[in-house]
Amino acid sequence: MKYSYDELAKTIDHSLLHPTLTDRELEEGCRLAARYGVASVCVKPYAVRQAAGWLAGSGVLVGAVVGFPHGNSCTEAKRYETELACRDGAAEIDVVINVGKALGGDWGYVERDVRAVCDEAHRHGARVKVIFETDYLAHGGAGLGADDLKRKLCEVCERAGADWVKTSTGYGFVRQPDGGYGYAGATEHDLALMRAACGPGVQVKAAGGVRDLDGLIRVRDLGATRCGATATATAAMLDEYRRRESLGDRGEAARAGASLGGGGY
Repeated sequence: MKYSYDELAKTIDHSLLHPTLTDRELEEGCRLAARYGVASVCVKPYAVRQAAGWLAGSGVLVGAVVGFPHGNSCTEAKRYETELACRDGAAEIDVVINVGKALGGDWGYVERDVRAVCDEAHRHGARVKVIFETDYLAHGGAGLGADDLKRKLCEVCERAGADWVKTSTGYGFVRQPDGGYGYAGATEHDLALMRAACGPGVQVKAAGGVRDLDGLIRVRDLGATRCGATATATAAMLDEYRRRESLGDRGEAARAGASLGGGGY
């Protein structure tokens, strides 16, 4: 296989963010994350202390979302939410930008908002992933086309101290012409663009649309070091790795045709 099991498992941030998750389901999700040896679990703020207890000694980090999912909390609320999460045991913070401020070109606000979270997290030894919600940026904004807008956000977030830039929340559904809602999440185009727009000190995280092993391998090939995955996707990806490993199947043909699709995180 092109990547080792550990290299791929440690790419996965195991998402436990659905609004309806019970404490029992959260615990089951943490146990699954520990069993597969993923990089982290990504949980809601109230669950950080519980998750840290369940995962103690497992090697799996606890990440918390901040200003989630729409990024509209005031800056001080995001900073304080970060402080509380870090005190409770979060080693990583996934924070959503203020999308409206970005679309309006208020770059000073966006930078201060992100910097407040980064500074607070770094004081506690935690690292920060900044979520753009790329589905909301598809038509550009602030006088910029979509790609230039994303490049500008990479520049602003890098200057503000981000450790990762991240495509999506998994909940950025956009109203479609037929009245329904659609969601693309991470795309190959955006991952390549974000990787090229950031310096080597900033990593890239994919979220949304990566459901199988070939998609996860493609994420790594594009330079992303983390990928969000639900419980079903985590198990499917890593079980498939073990299956191919046991068969001696390098999976080259499948990887050659792999691409990222739409779907939730």
